[in-house]
Amino acid sequence: MEANIDRLINDEIDNHAPKSIKHVNLIIHANPELAYEEHKAHELFVSTLKELGHTVTPHAYGLDTAFETEYGSGGRLVIFNAEYDALPGIGHACGHNLIASASFAAFLGVAAALAKSGLPGRVRLLGTPAEEGGGGKLKLIEAGAFRDASACLMVHPGPGHNLPPSLRGASYINMLANVKMRVYFTGHNAHAAIAPWEGVNALDAVCLSYNAISMLRQQIRPDERIHGIVQAGGERPNVIPANCCLEYYIRSATRKRAQTLWERAKKCFEGAALATGCEVRFEELNSYSDLRPSPLLCKAYVEAMPSGTVAYDELSDFLGGSTDMGDVCYQCPSFHGAFGIETKQGEANHTKGFTAAAGTEDSFERAMECGKGMASVAWKVLTDDVFADQIKSDWEADMVRAGEE
Repeated sequence: MEANIDRLINDEIDNHAPKSIKHVNLIIHANPELAYEEHKAHELFVSTLKELGHTVTPHAYGLDTAFETEYGSGGRLVIFNAEYDALPGIGHACGHNLIASASFAAFLGVAAALAKSGLPGRVRLLGTPAEEGGGGKLKLIEAGAFRDASACLMVHPGPGHNLPPSLRGASYINMLANVKMRVYFTGHNAHAAIAPWEGVNALDAVCLSYNAISMLRQQIRPDERIHGIVQAGGERPNVIPANCCLEYYIRSATRKRAQTLWERAKKCFEGAALATGCEVRFEELNSYSDLRPSPLLCKAYVEAMPSGTVAYDELSDFLGGSTDMGDVCYQCPSFHGAFGIETKQGEANHTKGFTAAAGTEDSFERAMECGKGMASVAWKVLTDDVFADQIKSDWEADMVRAGEE
């Protein structure tokens, strides 16, 4: 039965890959849209799914560019996330077109298996906008999109040149929690030549805090990161700036540690304000939790993929950063594997070279292979009671650890 189901899943994906899935992949890649502006991608998914006979909820959970489609009834629920937002100026330099395509394929495969078997269970394809800094999944979590899910799965492309020749991906991926803050310094304008003594220079506070942060970096853990930009530093050289703004990301291995690191960084900004006579205020942006994948889901994915092609452990320099999928890991057992696409040195994620690589036929085929692997894991979650119960109990224990770390 299981061999027949795996064959059915793979055949369903192979049947749709050359047309429906590839069409979605190419159109999304050729039409990059920023966070919460993914209108073409949203409409493309909605229309394509309807053409395939699926019922779709557009503008799902109160988000204009989110969608939801679900197949099956009763039993457990497995969710696949489809990301499709791009980056300013460099398009799909994180390969979200491939993420969407792999999840689309997995959904179609599992839906076909449920239809053929008649077994209880539900599979959901969820369009999740605005991963690139917009925190779309945070809003979906708040609206209940992941409530009662037994598992949530997705895969992410990474730079293939950082993988050994025998490997095409990794299963258990660590990504950092990320506290995102906007920092505003307020001083007092003055003419920089006529009466500089009357000014309170907000740009001085920016410079002091920037240098203080640079010194702080010497005393943080090797896996922690602090980085930022100046969003506003004044308008004219002969006007002492009264209003300046920075944006900083504070990353660490867990939510708790990231918050602790932020408290240390906060003192750098407060000290700069005190030294310059400025006022300072902080605006928290959409901070992301650390990625805590389910080990059992990760091991099942390795077993489902062609032998020897996927490593269980994350490989150094393959994929890093932060993602709002981390917050989903705190809602239900989750999987966020990674696969390599053909890149050259210097063409890692968020580069123009990666954008080009994400649009190739080879990258699409690799995404389809990952979609088959995810579908196989999802089917195991839906039909194997012992496996599903163990995943849930392991996740509950990990959530206790997460509160302590």
